[in-house]
Amino acid sequence: MEKLSGLTYIMLILASYRLTHLIVFDTITEFIRKPFMKQKRIVDDKGHVDQKSVPKSNFGYMLNCYWCAGIWCAICVGLGYLFLPGIAVPVIFILSIAGAQAILETIVGVGTKLIAFLKSAAKENNT
Repeated sequence: MEKLSGLTYIMLILASYRLTHLIVFDTITEFIRKPFMKQKRIVDDKGHVDQKSVPKSNFGYMLNCYWCAGIWCAICVGLGYLFLPGIAVPVIFILSIAGAQAILETIVGVGTKLIAFLKSAAKENNT
C-alpha cells in the first residue's frame, strides 16, 4: 500500500462520515431503509401512545444503526480507494466536501442557537 497522506486520510474519514449519515438519517435514502423497518406501537408509563420504526431484521438494524453502518461505509470507502481509485476518488472527493460542510453547518447552527439562547436569557435578566 502506498503511503497515505494526512489530507487523503481526512478525506476518507469525511467521506465515510457523510456516506454513513446519508444512509442512516437522510430522507432521500428513506426508500432504502423503509422495506427493512416496521412500525411498532409504544405506550409509555403515562399512557401516551407513539409509533416508532424498528428494524425487521439484522440488515434493517444495520441500516438504522449509525455505528453499524459506519463500519460498512468505512470498509466500502477504504476498499474503493484502494482497489477502484478511478471511480472512488471523485466520489470520495464529493462526499468529503459534503461531510466537512455538514460538520461546519452543525457547528454554526449550534453556535447560532447558543447566541439566541444567551440573548434571550440576558433579556430576561434585565427585565
